[in-house]
Amino acid sequence: MQTSTARAPAPRHAATVALTALAPASWGTTYAVTTELLPPGHPLFAGLMRALPAGLLALAVTRVLPRGDWWWKAAVLGTLNIGALFPLLFVAAERLPGGVAGTLSAVQPLLVAALAIGVLHHRPTAWTWTWGVLGVVGVGLVVLGPQARLDAVGVLAGLGGTAGMAAGVVLTKRWGRPAGIGAMTLAGWQLTVGGLVLLPLTVAFEGAPPAVGGQALAGYLWLGGMGGLISFTLWFRGIGRLPLRASAPLVLLSPLVAAVVGLALGETLNPLQALGFTLALAALLAAQFTAPDVSRLFGRDAARTPVPEYRTQGERTP
Repeated sequence: MQTSTARAPAPRHAATVALTALAPASWGTTYAVTTELLPPGHPLFAGLMRALPAGLLALAVTRVLPRGDWWWKAAVLGTLNIGALFPLLFVAAERLPGGVAGTLSAVQPLLVAALAIGVLHHRPTAWTWTWGVLGVVGVGLVVLGPQARLDAVGVLAGLGGTAGMAAGVVLTKRWGRPAGIGAMTLAGWQLTVGGLVLLPLTVAFEGAPPAVGGQALAGYLWLGGMGGLISFTLWFRGIGRLPLRASAPLVLLSPLVAAVVGLALGETLNPLQALGFTLALAALLAAQFTAPDVSRLFGRDAARTPVPEYRTQGERTP
């Protein structure tokens, strides 16, 4: 009797996954940078500094502006992925322990799977749902504990930012990007829009900017460079080339990297946390494989008709 196992990704797919994974991995440093380097109490200014300079730099390099309906599409995506995400993320980072904020972001693959049903007309498989739930459980075991402090505003901010980015991921997959437009150009449009959304809000609610010393400047440069322009360029490139089942779970790297940074700062992992870390990594890796054909394990020759993965026009098949 012939059995079937999960099909491994092709080398080109694996390389794309590795590059895309650098984005959420860099986002995992946001919590430590915010608490250790940035002036407290200015989440809007932090989001502005992360978005607008990087977006303007990308526009200066690419020298391409949106055309036609991409003006409003870029505005929607920039608001969801940047304008709403960044300040809510910094609010969560300031009001919650990094681990709690990271756990909230781990639900994004499940939100993406749910939104894909209505927006992309794609029905996620049981494989996707199962590993999505196990990923959240794994991250929760790593970062939650008796000492976890749950602040209502911080929790709502974290969930709001996660939901906004999940919608942005699905719409990015739905719309793709214009022919001949690279990932850096798309990232530049969205970072600029997000920064312009944040500019009047920052002035209205936070007033004058805080004093920025060398330590804070280094933090803003890291968040705007690696955590902004570079990471979002890699992220949008990956979303365009990978199926959602493979790209969405990569955000689990963000809370896991946050936990690793905590270890570097002197924290330790108990056996339960180590188990959770292993479980979250297993969920992330399992999402990169095609689900096994369980029917063949029971000797059935006829496999069920698979649900096609949604692809945008011109998207490459891994």
